[in-house]
Amino acid sequence: MALTEETQQDKIEIVGDFKHVQVRTATVIKRDGTEISRSFSRHVVAPDADITGESVEVQAICAAVHTQAVKDAYAAHLAAQETP
Repeated sequence: MALTEETQQDKIEIVGDFKHVQVRTATVIKRDGTEISRSFSRHVVAPDADITGESVEVQAICAAVHTQAVKDAYAAHLAAQETP
């Protein structure tokens, strides 16, 4: 009876005006090759985020959607939030 644990990014979505990339990671527990448990965690990658720790697939998506125009608009949005 062998238990194994696998993680996989099973859903990557682009959401919102500033093209936030939402990544869902599934953790799958298997007993003798049969799935017995699955849980999910999510994290969001903003246009101003450091993406070096992300998977190659997420980095490619961020490179495609986080254009300079999106990054500039997001920075302006954040700056507007900070001013009273």
